[in-house]
Amino acid sequence: MTMQPTLHPQETKIVSADATALGVFGLALVTFVASSQKMGWTTGSAYLMPWALFLGSVAQIWAAAIDFKRNSYFGAIVLGAFGLFWIAVTMHWGIANGWFGIPPENADPRQFGYACFGYFIFCVFVTVAAFESNKVFGAIMVLILVLLGSLGLQLLGINPEGFGKSAAWAEFLIALLGFYAAGAIFLNNFFGHTILPLGAPMGWVKKS
Repeated sequence: MTMQPTLHPQETKIVSADATALGVFGLALVTFVASSQKMGWTTGSAYLMPWALFLGSVAQIWAAAIDFKRNSYFGAIVLGAFGLFWIAVTMHWGIANGWFGIPPENADPRQFGYACFGYFIFCVFVTVAAFESNKVFGAIMVLILVLLGSLGLQLLGINPEGFGKSAAWAEFLIALLGFYAAGAIFLNNFFGHTILPLGAPMGWVKKS
């Protein structure tokens, strides 16, 4: 009697690279360009829109999709949420520039302010998790809270000059920290060990 060979099932695992550096670079680049307008170094918003759409939106959503596949919960949710944010911001600027045929006078910018407050609430929770990832991410999230709060109050007409300045500086500092974080993640992953430190987690909340 001929013995049949025992068949062992084989598992195929598709490994995806860490896309966090791409998503963080997208955030850094778009905030760097957008802060140039808030700082008064550039004017208008028409040429901000390509960077917001492709770096702020596509890069972060693409990185979020990869993080979902890698079961990287923090990166998937946070990068995805901010990628969608920049799509909405791009449409906001497009309406203000009359690109969609909607008269700008029919748009109430205070609604954007309430959207900033909504993201502010979400980011309070994200900030707690960010500090348990690394200190640079935590610092970026604190600055994002300042940016969102300042923008919201400015758009509601509350001390526009003062909150406009705080929003500008917060966004500029987000960009600088974002460039550092993107570079650190890239180099650390490429060489397989820490080249540029991001800071150890704070250890406030223990993961189960």
